[in-house]
Amino acid sequence: MKTLNKELQAQITPRKALELLQEGNKRFISNLKAHRDLLEQVNETRDGQWPFATILSCIDSRTSAELIFDQGLGDIFSVRIAGNIVNTDILGSMEFACKVAGSKLIVVLGHSKCGAVKGACDHVEMGNLTELLSKLQPAVYQETATKENRTSSNSPFVENVAQINVKRNVKNIIERSYVLEQMIENGEIGIVGAMHNIETGEVTFYDDVVYIKDELNPAFSVAELR
Repeated sequence: MKTLNKELQAQITPRKALELLQEGNKRFISNLKAHRDLLEQVNETRDGQWPFATILSCIDSRTSAELIFDQGLGDIFSVRIAGNIVNTDILGSMEFACKVAGSKLIVVLGHSKCGAVKGACDHVEMGNLTELLSKLQPAVYQETATKENRTSSNSPFVENVAQINVKRNVKNIIERSYVLEQMIENGEIGIVGAMHNIETGEVTFYDDVVYIKDELNPAFSVAELR
């Protein structure tokens, strides 16, 4: 696998970036890792980096974006925080990744059996974790299908909340960052939501939160999301 440089990055469209991640995940779940010389990549990226995607995922030790998408050094920006939530610092990091460093795709990646989501479902309060989990509460309240046992002991409820949280945060990023919103509107970048199954390793991309403006979807406008 070639190490990304500025020229190769420029050739990658948002749609192609999504395809590269999908292909990488297929290799991961098939246990077919692409051959890379990581030490060579260290040397080749010493003067700069040109990642093609930015992935917001949970800190869960089983959800390492570089591994589950089979990517090498310099390929992706990995933003990790419990519950894959969005805050101002993360938005700033994404703006740097896309506007300055040329990343073509943002992925909000949740995962099954998420501990942070379980904590929010149980309304856990503990130190600084209290404030973090409060950012997940809107997804808990938005889940209205479950009428009984709305706790972490109810697995379908937890997974529903995790899915809602991913989709909410995709839209949160667009609504809270004018820089990223305009890049999406202009087709310079795309943004998608996805879920990682920690039992199988498979990543499922949600068709209803794939926001890429290109020849396959020329009529898309972020105004539709308002």
